[in-house]
Amino acid sequence: MTLSIQRTDEGVPFKVVSDFEPRGDQPQAIHKLADGVRAGMRAQTLLGVTGSGKTYTMAKVVEAIQKPTLVIAPNKTLAAQLATEFREFFPNNAVEYFVSYYDYYQPEAYVPSTDTYIEKEADINDEIDKLRHASTRALMTRRDTLVVASVSCIYGLGSPSEYFNFVETVRKGERKNRNKMVRRLIEMQYERNDYDLARTKFRIRGDTLEILPAYDDHAVRIQFFGDEVERIVVLDPLTGELIAERDRIDIYPAKHFVTSKDKLDAAVVDIEDELRERIEWFRQHNKLLEAQRLEHRVKYDLEMLKETGYCAGIENYSQPIGRRPRGSAPWTLLDYFPDDYLMFIDESHMGVPQLRAMFHGEMSRKDQLIDYGWRLPSARDNRPLSFEEFERRVNQVVFVSATPGPYEMQQSQQVVEQVIRPTGLVDPTIEVKPTKGQIDDLLEQINLRVRRGERSLVTTLTKRMAEELADYLREMNVKVHYLHSEVDTLQRIEILRDLRLGIYDVVVGINLLREGLDLPEVSLVAILDADKEGYLRSTPSLIQTMGRAARHVNGQVIMYADRVTDSMRSAMDETTRRRAIQSAYNEAHGIKPEGIVKAVHDITERVREAAEPKAEYAVRRDLSKVDLAKLAADLDKQMRAAAKNLEFEKAALLRDEMVEVKKLMATQEVAAIASKGERPHAPSPR
Repeated sequence: MTLSIQRTDEGVPFKVVSDFEPRGDQPQAIHKLADGVRAGMRAQTLLGVTGSGKTYTMAKVVEAIQKPTLVIAPNKTLAAQLATEFREFFPNNAVEYFVSYYDYYQPEAYVPSTDTYIEKEADINDEIDKLRHASTRALMTRRDTLVVASVSCIYGLGSPSEYFNFVETVRKGERKNRNKMVRRLIEMQYERNDYDLARTKFRIRGDTLEILPAYDDHAVRIQFFGDEVERIVVLDPLTGELIAERDRIDIYPAKHFVTSKDKLDAAVVDIEDELRERIEWFRQHNKLLEAQRLEHRVKYDLEMLKETGYCAGIENYSQPIGRRPRGSAPWTLLDYFPDDYLMFIDESHMGVPQLRAMFHGEMSRKDQLIDYGWRLPSARDNRPLSFEEFERRVNQVVFVSATPGPYEMQQSQQVVEQVIRPTGLVDPTIEVKPTKGQIDDLLEQINLRVRRGERSLVTTLTKRMAEELADYLREMNVKVHYLHSEVDTLQRIEILRDLRLGIYDVVVGINLLREGLDLPEVSLVAILDADKEGYLRSTPSLIQTMGRAARHVNGQVIMYADRVTDSMRSAMDETTRRRAIQSAYNEAHGIKPEGIVKAVHDITERVREAAEPKAEYAVRRDLSKVDLAKLAADLDKQMRAAAKNLEFEKAALLRDEMVEVKKLMATQEVAAIASKGERPHAPSPR
């Protein structure tokens, strides 16, 4: 959608800051992709093998074309990693992070079979909300903006034109009535708090107005002399230290969903009309309970909207409030970008299917709420984009994956390969062996790697087989551990750390050994039941699994199978083709492959730091109630700090430790009550 927004277009050109230059396949990939963007190609694919430096290539393309850029990742964690890398590459540009701001989210739902209504429950991460606002503000003010987002960026957001229209500009020396500005801030969803200046709050002290914007760590102090703006200062809200003095400041809204009073009044009329129509429809179909339920709920929401301009679940009225036609697509982050922006979809073989699926999953839940009188039909328009709507909002896109799917290949006007690794490493060798005697042969291969100080990964099809195989190998004096979805995420990281350290020589797993594992010590990947066609043994899955052995100079893949399936043949042919290209390049340039050297603490440093409280207190169950309360408060503080720094794994570990401490406190309290001969109180319904 084209928006009439007068962007300030500030900023500086994109400039990559790095200690190394493009090597291997990177120079040609950067050149071809940049030329494709300049030539107006709508879709391209970067087919980059594991360890070839795809993120660096993306950064160099952005530097070459100088366009605002959106990078979509399949999940929050990968998005955080990419944002960190891009911030290192572009320290002088605006690199922002935009993901779902919920630490916990239970969507509103209704289960007809049990007549169960589930209220929406959410825990918003204040720091991520601030980063979301920083993203939209940067897009409004700077051309040199790169936003790394998860696939949740296709969910509804407030209208960008309305958001921009609510920006309050204050200039030093201009005449501006302080009371009118206060009313304007309230319309922008800021709240007055004269005691605690927190994010999205403001306070008044005499002729001084202080605001802590939704998108910044620094507060703004505006000093008035009558109706004249005498001084504008940026300061630290905690210490009061003055940071800078400004001649002008732009204050952006506290929420993305903002609307003028005229539009809100018109929306209330539309909601009332829709309510009457829907109630009449329910009564005509003898659904009196649904009619009564809907009337009660919507009338309450309307009263809140009239009195406060807000109500719980206001997003369900986004269509009438936004003055959008019924059935139209919602505004999303994509609409905040200028028309000429560039998009990358990282790990597109996962990201594209997610983008396709989100709309249909959301609609099935909404239909139940609407059909049974919990929401008006217009609530359907509070939704993610359908895939067709998403496609219409794409200007130019580069799909990035080692195993791009059929959609990417069909859409791309150019497929650029990046198969040469800067270290000269080649793809692993592949061998197919019969299933008869496979366990004995596997044991022999593992022992061979153990003698060389190398590690092995074994992938199975079922959890039970993973556990039983791990038990057998352990009986054969192999240091082994299994890995599957029932293993806690943080324990999974510890297991992989221990594999790298040599505490284990082998890890047996299922689908967890595919994307995103960086294990340079692994030289053998063994695939059991490789001939069982299905998702886990499809061509992309096999290629991704084989890639786990691509970071070692002695990398080898052994597939145990009684026949060669089409998926196996395709995966082997592709790996062999890449290996031939890599070997020829090394020979032509006199390159000797070198194994990747990576410190073990790169995987586990944050986990170890987070585990320190656990090591100190885990065995001490004799702490007093006061000490336990202090420990719980300290862990809560550390957890929030970790979440603020986007260290989600560390935050989760600290959260679990805090829960254990609180359980111990509850146990002590119950024991104390029992010792007095009293009955414990029943827990609160809350």
